Amino acid sequence: MYLSWNEKTITDFSDKNINALYNEGYVFTRVKKGNLNQTRSIRVNLSQFELSSENRRVLRKTEDLGLEIKNLPLENYSWEIGKLAKDFYSKKFGDGTFSANKTKELLTDQNKSSFNKLFVYTKKNDSVGYCITAETNGILHYCYPFYDLEKNSKDMGLGMMTRAVLWAKEQNKKYIYLGSFQRSTDTYKLQFSGIEWFDGKIWQTNLEDLKHVL
Repeated sequence: MYLSWNEKTITDFSDKNINALYNEGYVFTRVKKGNLNQTRSIRVNLSQFELSSENRRVLRKTEDLGLEIKNLPLENYSWEIGKLAKDFYSKKFGDGTFSANKTKELLTDQNKSSFNKLFVYTKKNDSVGYCITAETNGILHYCYPFYDLEKNSKDMGLGMMTRAVLWAKEQNKKYIYLGSFQRSTDTYKLQFSGIEWFDGKIWQTNLEDLKHVL
């Protein structure tokens, strides 16, 4: 079950409102347009972020990975994107986690999706990975990544995320949000300097305390 302390649905999609809600621990979900859950959110304070030796190692291991940013709704959507998402989430979390139809809906129907950017990761001009994201003038929510788990290295996921963090910093965002922290496998999100986590009331920076909440 997804960790959710509170839920709300908004109709005000101004950057100011979205920034404020994310600062209160809320994040957009795929349930319906405007739906947010308050959770143990993880973010990087980009004013505190610098590449670590581990970040650099991941970038070297994935040095052939390019990044393109597409606006949503996506032009030229193809069924292969939905299948890739379905297969990725089925292998990671079990069948029925994320359908191809839901992927298509999020990428093509503005009336049903709160997300406005698609990060497209490329190798030799071929699209090999994606992440569905929400962007405002102050934040980026790196939300639903997916790629071929069998054809790519174990560093692929972190390589994609690290490039998104760098992009957000280059765009002068204040924060990049990396989703929630609720499983032991979520520790990969802690690879970045400037990590903060929402405890239900305030943002914390002590990662040892965070590791003990699971």
